[in-house]
Amino acid sequence: MTRIPPKNRDLLEMAIYYPMLIKVLELDLQVVENSPFKLKRPYKTLIEKTLTDVHKKLYEVKRELKRQGMKVQEVKRDETFTTFLFLYKGYEEYHSYFNPRLRNYVEDLLAFYLFKRFEKDSIDNNDIS
Repeated sequence: MTRIPPKNRDLLEMAIYYPMLIKVLELDLQVVENSPFKLKRPYKTLIEKTLTDVHKKLYEVKRELKRQGMKVQEVKRDETFTTFLFLYKGYEEYHSYFNPRLRNYVEDLLAFYLFKRFEKDSIDNNDIS
């Protein structure tokens, strides 16, 4: 049984997902820069703007974690699971995540930041935090 309320756990999870998303975007930016595209600038601009927005969101998440005295650390990774230590108000909890679940959520975040956030339905429903 976890002692961490769902809202706080979601915040801790965002501190896991956003750095992963940044890493994916940075790798994609390198691929675009080294690709044979004739017109690279629009792709680079889209990825760079998205990176800026995700960095801002990660900054907000980290600031809120610090304000509430929470931390998250990766403690173990294997082919199937990644385990994180959540520190919350003096409590330590270990949470294991199925790696494909992590990848799928980061993929959903990528889709949101690249194009879904500009769709009217996403703005009204606020699909991703």
